[in-house]
Amino acid sequence: MRLLLQQRPGGPEAPRFVQLMLERDLLGGWTLVRETGQVGGRSSVRREQYLDQREAFKALEHARDLQLKKGFQLMFAQGVDAPK
Repeated sequence: MRLLLQQRPGGPEAPRFVQLMLERDLLGGWTLVRETGQVGGRSSVRREQYLDQREAFKALEHARDLQLKKGFQLMFAQGVDAPK
């Protein structure tokens, strides 16, 4: 599952983005990958491990909701169970 959120362009700076990805690992656990940065610039990546898919999905939804409250817009959602 993958979500891409982006701020509206405003001013001379490039907009910021947040990409959230939920991936299954080889041992049956789940990894929430958060990539944040500026479009066309540097970005940073953080990974969080979860044993349960439900907990990982809740963490993804929580991260998405925090970014939406900050003014980010959902630009792209990919995955069978992509949250709305």
